[in-house]
Amino acid sequence: MMLFTWLAEPFFMRGADLNGILRILFIFALAYGLVVVIAFLLQRTMLYFPDRSTPPATTLAMVGLRTWPEHDDMRGLLGVTAPRPANGTVIVWHGNAGAAWQRGYYVDALQRLGFRVLLAEYPGYGGRSGEPSEATLVADAQETVRRAYAEFGAPIYLWGESLGAGVVAAVAAQPSAPVAGLVLLTPWDSLTDLAQRHYPFLPVRWLLKDRYDSVHNLQGVAIPVAVVIAEQDEIIPFAHSQRLYESITAPKQRWVLAGAGHNTWPAEAYHAWWEEVMEFVTQSQ
Repeated sequence: MMLFTWLAEPFFMRGADLNGILRILFIFALAYGLVVVIAFLLQRTMLYFPDRSTPPATTLAMVGLRTWPEHDDMRGLLGVTAPRPANGTVIVWHGNAGAAWQRGYYVDALQRLGFRVLLAEYPGYGGRSGEPSEATLVADAQETVRRAYAEFGAPIYLWGESLGAGVVAAVAAQPSAPVAGLVLLTPWDSLTDLAQRHYPFLPVRWLLKDRYDSVHNLQGVAIPVAVVIAEQDEIIPFAHSQRLYESITAPKQRWVLAGAGHNTWPAEAYHAWWEEVMEFVTQSQ
């Protein structure tokens, strides 16, 4: 009770004495501590933005997709007009917001180049059950790669956009992963470093549960790695993608999409960079 009385006592009644200054500092510390606790408790709602709705079968048919696997719980969406024979299978993990069925432009661009395209879906997104976290998403992606390899065979290429780049970097870090090449579109170096940049007033390195350290995960990876950077990315600034690129010791090549933002990069199938990227990551086949 004495503490609340002291806090409630108007500052002007004591003047600018040491006790008043300490009271103000205590209030600021209490408010800051509350912000930190809220950020810690709500961090995954601040990180993941899923569209949880299940798309109708008619919608999927209109955009040339079907659920995959065909006779099991859905893990992703497969382009139905894949070339036969295909040059390989590209498994795409999309960016943070929305759902896989909204990423038909990957199918349009990559099928045109002769690849089978599988749009992987995350747990908790696009009608799938579960709650997203780094451990959940990475383990689920590893299982998706295993099943895709069992059904379609080699070569398997992984493509990750934004959040998806963090996921596929972790998958590729596993020596047993049957992966022939990697494409990282608008990637970060580590989520910890990126979050600290966006929230400099928070002790992010102490708070963050999901870290997606792609710099660490890609150490020792030997397959070709293509890094595609949006020059004016406002979500994952250029410096973070560039730092990741510089850290990669595997065969690598970089594309900078001039003037592009995080969600405004040139996705139409006719752009030359799609073919250039796939030519690079398939070079060892």
